[in-house]
Amino acid sequence: MPEITDEYMNAMLPTTREYTAVVLKAGPQISQPGVEKVIWEHGRRNFALRADGLLAIVCPVTDGSGVTGVAVFDASPEKTRELMDDDPGVRAGVFTYEVHPCRSFPGDRLPG
Repeated sequence: MPEITDEYMNAMLPTTREYTAVVLKAGPQISQPGVEKVIWEHGRRNFALRADGLLAIVCPVTDGSGVTGVAVFDASPEKTRELMDDDPGVRAGVFTYEVHPCRSFPGDRLPG
């Protein structure tokens, strides 16, 4: 790993900005008949939010823990709650969610 100096950290930390993290969880209707269609529309909406620049990172979680996804929104916690409340999976009770304000470096991304 490269050496990171205090000077580098002091220069970089002020460049962070606010984002909102969402932890998506299985809701009470996760096992309802036809849930695949609701999840498909939830995914379609995620693609639209990505295309609109609001959903920066989306990661489905597949470990069976009850957490079904993690996402980072380029929006305030209030705006993110509005977006999540309008999600088809949340409206149908397939998912619940938690919102967490967070900070990161603009331009960070998953390795490609």
